[in-house]
Amino acid sequence: MSTTDEPVVSFADSDTRHDEMHSTITEWVDDLVEAVEDAQTSEEFQAWLDVQSQFHDYSYRNTLLIKQQCPEATRVAGYRTWQNEFDRHVKGGKSAIWIWVPIIAKQCPKCQNSLSYHENSDCEYDKAPPEEWSKGLVGFRPAPVFDVSQTEGEDLPNLDTSAEGDTEALFPAMLDAAEDVSVEVELVPDKEWKYGDAKGVCRESPDGEFPLVELLCRDNDAAAASTLVHEYAHALLHVGVDDDTERSKREVEAEAVAYIVGRQFSLDMDGSAFYLATWERDDADVIRDRLARISRTSQTLIEYIERHR
Repeated sequence: MSTTDEPVVSFADSDTRHDEMHSTITEWVDDLVEAVEDAQTSEEFQAWLDVQSQFHDYSYRNTLLIKQQCPEATRVAGYRTWQNEFDRHVKGGKSAIWIWVPIIAKQCPKCQNSLSYHENSDCEYDKAPPEEWSKGLVGFRPAPVFDVSQTEGEDLPNLDTSAEGDTEALFPAMLDAAEDVSVEVELVPDKEWKYGDAKGVCRESPDGEFPLVELLCRDNDAAAASTLVHEYAHALLHVGVDDDTERSKREVEAEAVAYIVGRQFSLDMDGSAFYLATWERDDADVIRDRLARISRTSQTLIEYIERHR
């Protein structure tokens, strides 16, 4: 996994932990915005993508926190989870990796707050008593986890089963996932290909019912698979985007998604490149949104593909 030379951060002080976890995310994205034309920025982004590929079901905020605290992390779990489920124990003196975990509680149907926050707000909802409220997400709290390298004990079972298997079986599974992605896929012979050097395209279909992905027939299933997931990302994120400038920015998003998903399924993605200069005019909030889109879309595609393996 790629790493950076930046210092590993720590959130050891419980009094300041919550605010520091927020600020480290804000600072990293702000730095990305300010230095987006610098080659180092692409290295920073690449390092985050490597972590995201290891923890594809985590939010971009949590993968960023893991990257900042333990860049070499590969598997994380809570203290008791390591003990009870894996018969492993955290080594003495190891510092926790702090991430955000959801708080699920009964919430006001109107203001969406938990009871304690609802009572201190100006919300006047009174149609149902709190005991009848449904549970939902009311916030996030810091929680400690530890990487497997910080533990000792029984050998781990093979957890990463989704990354196993040959690419000859993977490509058909990706094709079968088209229905989940809500796209049509057409495999086009080389002699009928009309898109130049491109290996795949995603566009609106003539009938407008589903996006259409056209894929150049190739002998290399692994290469075809990485191209297909790139076009799936476009289908989920970008169909209908007409602005040329925005399209070039979102090309980075699609390739980033392809990188994360490809790494999950053991595809060779070393040829991927990310040029963040296309984001240079975006402010920090827009880049945060882009990182969230990359994280969310990668997770969705991995889930779709795994259904068909």
